[in-house]
Amino acid sequence: MTDANILLVDDDAQFIDVMRKRLTMRSMEVFHAGSGEEAMQKLASHGEIEVVILDVKLPGCSGIEVLRLIKQQYPLVEVIMLTGNATVESAIDGLRLGAWDYLMKPCNIEVLVEKVKEAVEKKRRHEEKIVDARVREIASRRG
Repeated sequence: MTDANILLVDDDAQFIDVMRKRLTMRSMEVFHAGSGEEAMQKLASHGEIEVVILDVKLPGCSGIEVLRLIKQQYPLVEVIMLTGNATVESAIDGLRLGAWDYLMKPCNIEVLVEKVKEAVEKKRRHEEKIVDARVREIASRRG
């Protein structure tokens, strides 16, 4: 059983390879994408993805744009932004648009794993609340 289903989005293939191995060793199912477009395709085809680890600098559209799309189309999916050259403005933009957190590359793997676990717990709590509300709604119609 996996502890989390994550999507790692970065255009650096070596970084993806290293992180995929490190996260897989920690019982995480890791999907990966090299662009924002590919990330959106992966989210569409893998509904089990709970957390996206998203690089700010991507080819094509920026990580901030991808974050905006993710939050519009998959509002319960949590996003952790990663960057090698953070600016206060990009961090504020990311958090304002709904990112769970914002970390600098290279980040400590244990810190990242802890952030992923927190994000997964938040997503699962939201899903449970939605299910509970639906059950109550159905029960009230019958009763």
